[in-house]
Amino acid sequence: MEASELLKKVRKIEIKSKGLTRQIFAGEYHSAFKGKGMTFSEVREYQYGDPVKDIDWHVTARFNHPYVKVFEEERELTVMLLIDVSASKSFGTVNNFKKDIITEIAAVLSFSAITNNDKIGVILFSDKIEKFIPPKKGRKHILRIILELLNFEPENKGSDLKVALKFFTNAIKKRSTAFIMSDFIVPDFTDALKIASNKHDIVALRIYDKFEKELPDIGLAYFNDLESGKMKWIDTGKKAIREQYRNWWNNHYQNTKTIFKKLKIDNTDISTSDDYVRPLIALFKNR
Repeated sequence: MEASELLKKVRKIEIKSKGLTRQIFAGEYHSAFKGKGMTFSEVREYQYGDPVKDIDWHVTARFNHPYVKVFEEERELTVMLLIDVSASKSFGTVNNFKKDIITEIAAVLSFSAITNNDKIGVILFSDKIEKFIPPKKGRKHILRIILELLNFEPENKGSDLKVALKFFTNAIKKRSTAFIMSDFIVPDFTDALKIASNKHDIVALRIYDKFEKELPDIGLAYFNDLESGKMKWIDTGKKAIREQYRNWWNNHYQNTKTIFKKLKIDNTDISTSDDYVRPLIALFKNR
């Protein structure tokens, strides 16, 4: 992609993402991912509706009138985006490639973060750590992230979430909120996710294409596995083969959902053929 075309695309994504952030995501983001820590701010007189647990009994006894402690949330967060850049992200059959959707979502989350005075960082991974962008604030930083996502070419084609989670756990010491963006067609990552989720707030965004769910009946076809590079003839006209593939996909999907449920990981599915705004808003509201 030429420099002028790339910059034009970055600007287009910035305009769209900022618009969504202002109109939709800013308030939802703040509510869903507000600071977890609370620090003491002041004491004030009790008002109807204040929680009894917040009453400061020492001050109340001294003035013979109820007073409550007021706390402020530790507002600033560190937000990390763990983004799968393996070869399968170049797959898409309807409106967008997976990587296009991931780039837009990353931009929206990034602008939402800085609107709330949070830092944003990125880990790009395949079956190794491809790039680490340390968390920072500011528009220039976000534009760099968008530019990287649009133009980045991974060295490796495979995908291994364990590698990214282990790096994330070791690199980011302060508790943070992390969004994992992947199709999760990866080797078992349960243990690494459990360790990471004990320290950080993890959110999983599964990006998929609807034609990955089942093979179309198009007869004998030559398929290319984007991650392994292997080519293979498959007779999609055979019902048994299509059924076998459908069963594999459903098992993979259910196994992944089971892992998220067991570890209490908030998650949602986002299709390349649908609007990503609705599932994200639903996810934020359910937190």
